[in-house]
Amino acid sequence: MSNERILFMGTPDFAVATLNALVADGFDVCAVVTAPDRPAGRGRQLRASAVKERALELGLPVLQPEKLKDPAFLSQLDALDASLYIVVAFRMLPEVVWSKPKFGTVNLHGSLLPAFRGAAPINWAVINGEQLTGVTTFRIQHAIDTGDLLLQEDTPIGPEETAGDIHDRLMHIGAALMVRTVHGLFDGSLIASPQVIDTNAPPPEAPKIDPSSTRLSFDKPAQRVHNLVRGMSPYPGAWCNWTNSSGTVAHCKILRTRLTTAPTKGSMGSIEQLSERLLVSCSDHQLEILELQLEGRRRMSAAELIRGSRDLAGSKLS
Repeated sequence: MSNERILFMGTPDFAVATLNALVADGFDVCAVVTAPDRPAGRGRQLRASAVKERALELGLPVLQPEKLKDPAFLSQLDALDASLYIVVAFRMLPEVVWSKPKFGTVNLHGSLLPAFRGAAPINWAVINGEQLTGVTTFRIQHAIDTGDLLLQEDTPIGPEETAGDIHDRLMHIGAALMVRTVHGLFDGSLIASPQVIDTNAPPPEAPKIDPSSTRLSFDKPAQRVHNLVRGMSPYPGAWCNWTNSSGTVAHCKILRTRLTTAPTKGSMGSIEQLSERLLVSCSDHQLEILELQLEGRRRMSAAELIRGSRDLAGSKLS
C-alpha cells in the first residue's frame, strides 16, 4: 500500500460511501474538509454534515472553513502536505486549493461526463428519460466539470426508477471507482484523457434545481410527466396545484407515478378515480398517481388518500 497521504473533501451522505471505501482499503486519509455546521430542523439546532459525523467516528481530523481562500485554512492544508485531494459532493474549489497536491485534485461526478455537467446530474438524467448513466472520476481544473477524465462506470436507469434509486446505487459504484482511481494514480498506471464534445450535438447539462424546474404541467405527454416525477423524487418533489370539486386549491407533490395505456379522458389534468386508483389525464394518456403529498399532510399512497377522502370526483391538477 502506498504511503501517500489523501485529503478528503465532501459533505452529504453521497460522499460518505467514498470516504468509507478509501479508509477500508487502507489509504492514509490524513484529514477531512467539510461544510461548517448549519442550523437545521424545527429547532434550528446546529447540525454537522454526514461526512463530518463519519469522519469523527473514524477518528479523522475535520476542517470546516467558511472561506476556502482563508490564509489560515491554506496554512492548514500546507501543514497536512497531502499528495492527493479527493472531492465528492463538496463545493467549487479555488485554484489556490485544487492546485496544491502533487497528484492533483480528483472529483467524483454522478454522470458520464461530459454529459450532465452541473449541480444535479442524477436528477436531470432521469428527467431527460436517459436509459443509461454512471459515474466519472476526473481531474479538477478551472471550469466546473470540464477536467480530464480518469475512469467511468455506467449503470442502467430502469423505467420506474427515481433519482433517489439512482443516487443510492451510484453512491456505491462511485466509491469503488474512486478506490480504483487512486490506486491507478499512485502506481502510475492511470492516464487522464481530455473530455471530447461534439459541437454539433452538445451534451445535456444539469443545472441546479430551482422551483420552476419542479413544476408539473399536464399538457405534456405522460412519459414526460412521469420522468419529471421520477427525476424529482424523493427530493425536492415535483409539484402542482390540486383543485377539488368545491374550488379549494392545495399545493400537491406527486412522488411516484406509473405509465398506463389508457387514453386521456376529459381535460388535461383532470382526475379519474377507479376504485383505489387515481389517474390524471396528460396530453396523450392517463398517468397513474401512486404516491403524493397534499399540503399540510404526510406522504401517502393514492389508495390511502382515497380511503381517507369522501369524494375526489371533479378534482383537477394544474
